[in-house]
Amino acid sequence: RFVPERMVPFSFPLSKCALWDPVPMGDVIGSHITYYRNPKLSMVEKTLRLAYRHAKQNENKLFSCFLLGTLAVDEDGEGVTLTIDRFDPGREV
Repeated sequence: RFVPERMVPFSFPLSKCALWDPVPMGDVIGSHITYYRNPKLSMVEKTLRLAYRHAKQNENKLFSCFLLGTLAVDEDGEGVTLTIDRFDPGREV
């Protein structure tokens, strides 16, 4: 589904030498993972339990952490699967 209010245009950093003509050509198109693919999320139970335990033990209501995984295109080419298999609590400092 195309949601224009959530779309953010991307740009490349400035450089002294351009490898292509930066002038836009053609119609504007949306580039979103759900526009052409059916996304699926898969999470290892151990990872979810570690994140839950860390959240319960944390004294602050808000904390930051990392959930790490892999993104793969399905065999039929119709969907993408994000598999989260690692939890990293990060550093306090």
